[in-house]
Amino acid sequence: MSLNLPSNYRSSVHPGAESLGQLSTPAKWTIMAMFTAAMTGMLLLGAEGVMRFRAAQKYGSTETVEDLYASDPITGLRIPIPGRHFGGRLTVNRLGFRGPEITVPKPADTVRLAFLGASTTWCAEVSSDDKAWPALVVEQLRLRFPSTKFDFVNGGVPGYTVAASLKNLNSRVGQLQPDIIVIYHATNDMSVELRALAKAQGIIGETRVAERSWLARYSLLWDLTEKNLQLARARQAVEDDTRRLSVDTRQIGEKFRHELAALVTASRAHGDRVAIATFSVQLRSWQNADQKTRASASALYYMPFMTPESLIQAYKRYNDIIREVATQTGALLIEEEDAIPGDPEHFNDTVHFRDAGSERMAHRVSQALAADPDVRRLLAGPKSPDLL
Repeated sequence: MSLNLPSNYRSSVHPGAESLGQLSTPAKWTIMAMFTAAMTGMLLLGAEGVMRFRAAQKYGSTETVEDLYASDPITGLRIPIPGRHFGGRLTVNRLGFRGPEITVPKPADTVRLAFLGASTTWCAEVSSDDKAWPALVVEQLRLRFPSTKFDFVNGGVPGYTVAASLKNLNSRVGQLQPDIIVIYHATNDMSVELRALAKAQGIIGETRVAERSWLARYSLLWDLTEKNLQLARARQAVEDDTRRLSVDTRQIGEKFRHELAALVTASRAHGDRVAIATFSVQLRSWQNADQKTRASASALYYMPFMTPESLIQAYKRYNDIIREVATQTGALLIEEEDAIPGDPEHFNDTVHFRDAGSERMAHRVSQALAADPDVRRLLAGPKSPDLL
């Protein structure tokens, strides 16, 4: 059956179809390109919105932790901006340190602890300020010595090396009159040293890790994409087994040794007792190949020329140096780095703790401090009748 339509009939389903059909081929391609770009833009904006929503749900903020820092024009140090907050889980006090406010000058009846380190002391990965291991150490000491008043300074700042912590001690932390200073360093100094060796061997072009792109600073989606691509390249490098750094890990760490000893010496001029903790990592020798690759992912992000096995040996070397420096300087050595289980429940990546790992770290530090005769003599003064 045929339909007899009037000669002037135009379809209401595709208005303008005849005029579109009359467009030139370049014009059609232009329209298609504009349509595709518009749809892609809408999809990317939607994905960015999802990322920001998830960040707000998980962290209480759509900022990145990079928004918490500024460069100090005097020392050149990257320091936390006083009074800043990251969602509901990370607070910078008015003095520019993570954690609660403290009284200045220090009250005579208070024992003050200071913690020197980098991102593994700052603890951005834990769920709240009071889950960072320096805060947990002090809380555990309060339970052990209820008659003693404690407060603390978390002097850890992401990216710091031992040399940066020495500057931080002399310019910011020391003036707060700490009684006990705990030092926790290794991975950043190791990365700097090994990247310098890799550059000398022509494996990498720059000793500095490439900074985030301009777009990554403003887009959570692009920031995550960049990081995942770099991690994928690092994992591929392990599988390809090419462009490896040639180094005897038994010979590394001498600069770290010298600078760590200098930091301990300077700390003793400020505090009554100085402690150094050996460094904990998720990567362990007993893990299978897949576990090792996963556990070393963030370390390989910075040192893609290493392997999980060579990283294990490098971390061991740095921990050996920490032990030797403690012996040489008389600092309290806090050991048992492997008491923190090497698994994703305790570690967010190769070196950063989740809540469970932070609690284990605090336990080994507080136990060592509480058992140390010099610390106990310090606490047995007029500040603490618990030990009388």
